[in-house]
Amino acid sequence: MRQVSKYFRKSPPVSKTEETHKPLHRGWILVALMVTMMLAAMDNTIVSTAIPQIVGDLGGFSLFSWVFSIYLLFQTITIPLYGKLADMYGRKPVLIIGTIIFLLGSATCALSWNMYSLIVFRGIQALGAGAIMATVNTLAGDLYNVRERAKIQGWLSSVWGMSAIAGPALGGAFAEYLSWHWIFLINLPAGVVSIALISVFLHEKKSPVPHKLKFGGSALMLASSALLMFGLLQGGQAWSWVSLNSILIFIASVVLIYFTTRVEKRNPEPIMPSWLWKNRTLLGTNLSLVGMGATMMAPSMYLPVYAQSVSGVSPIAAGFILASMSFTWPLSSALSGKLYLLIGFRNTALAGIILAIAGAALLLFLPFPGPVEMLVGSQLLLGAGFGLISTPLLVGAQSMVTWERRGVVTGASMFSRYFGQTIGTAIFAAIFNAVLVTNLKNAPENITQSLPPVNRVIEILQAKDTPQSIFSFLQQSFHSATHQVYTGLFIIALITLVILLFTPPKFTIVDDEFPLRT
Repeated sequence: MRQVSKYFRKSPPVSKTEETHKPLHRGWILVALMVTMMLAAMDNTIVSTAIPQIVGDLGGFSLFSWVFSIYLLFQTITIPLYGKLADMYGRKPVLIIGTIIFLLGSATCALSWNMYSLIVFRGIQALGAGAIMATVNTLAGDLYNVRERAKIQGWLSSVWGMSAIAGPALGGAFAEYLSWHWIFLINLPAGVVSIALISVFLHEKKSPVPHKLKFGGSALMLASSALLMFGLLQGGQAWSWVSLNSILIFIASVVLIYFTTRVEKRNPEPIMPSWLWKNRTLLGTNLSLVGMGATMMAPSMYLPVYAQSVSGVSPIAAGFILASMSFTWPLSSALSGKLYLLIGFRNTALAGIILAIAGAALLLFLPFPGPVEMLVGSQLLLGAGFGLISTPLLVGAQSMVTWERRGVVTGASMFSRYFGQTIGTAIFAAIFNAVLVTNLKNAPENITQSLPPVNRVIEILQAKDTPQSIFSFLQQSFHSATHQVYTGLFIIALITLVILLFTPPKFTIVDDEFPLRT
């Protein structure tokens, strides 16, 4: 690989292995990865659109954020473990087992009888999703070199784009004309196809080196991560941030993290090795992905509900508004390759966060009752920004290590992004609920007695017989709460910009052989 940018510290020539021994069936393997990625992508977009109908059927509006939160929690804490397992035992078995777990969770979600059961089964789904998200991106790094990876990440991002179009359409159609249960059953045939393609076409070299994963450190890491994120998700909602519950949970998290660090230092094969955090470039990359993950959650959680309850559009139209982000995301992701070869990975991500800040600003100044044109415009800007952030940072991190460490690095990057989403979920849910509760408490005296509790606001907004005075007040309250959420989104995007500015602009590129059997 020739020197293409002053922002790469080293850029060795293309090896003969890379030129003459590219894995056979790369095209079919890519198709398998895209189908597998579609499982997680389709699931997210369908569920977001159908939330009002799910809440209307199962009840429990105050719990609806946990449908997202439990998924993010379990997916996030397992990603580093799956990344390590993929380095130790190969990508194929980890990906197949994870896909099977995801399908089991999908089937049980369709059988949910109340919000509690749905939350539990979403947790099972997430255990499989963690393997899918970590391993698919690791395999993309295995199959393609640094020049090709942006294009391939564009293809993988296009899966999110296609799913963002098909998902809301299917989710809205199922919710409106059939049943929301079908939003989970639709995963099953796609999952069977992905497992078949992976089984037939993906072949890996078997490592002769014996591995031993010490489960004590793994268990401590999972427990500490889960407890910390549980505290973040419950703080400000189930209890106050300064309550005894929050204090005890965060103290326990710190204690567990301390013991995890001590145990993992003695582990010859730690899940999250210390070199990940001692390298300034990798540290800045991962912290930036935390910020990006957090910013993603504001529109994902509240835009479809806002569009239906305040702007007055149909479930299908609300889904398409959210899906507009996915038109620009894969496009900017694919084009980012040419940009990062010219100006570097960090600077390309800087361009992305500036676009994301512009999209957040558009939402920040959204007038009542939320013009559809502004909603769509904000999503287009955010999608373009996220594509220029996520792909260069992931490709840059993968390009700094050899095959034996790529699973760990990819797992850390994905963990950071989804940990950010968990933080975003906690922050935005706390902001939204606090503002909405305050608005209901300060309602005019003439309608105070007729106002519903917080967990029935969406139900009352969608009811056809709601009195106009109540309807108008709830719409204004919903708009006000959402506006404060977007204020938080704008601030987090600015913090991410600062982190990127302090990230070293130069990346060290490592060249290695393709690890798949030809």
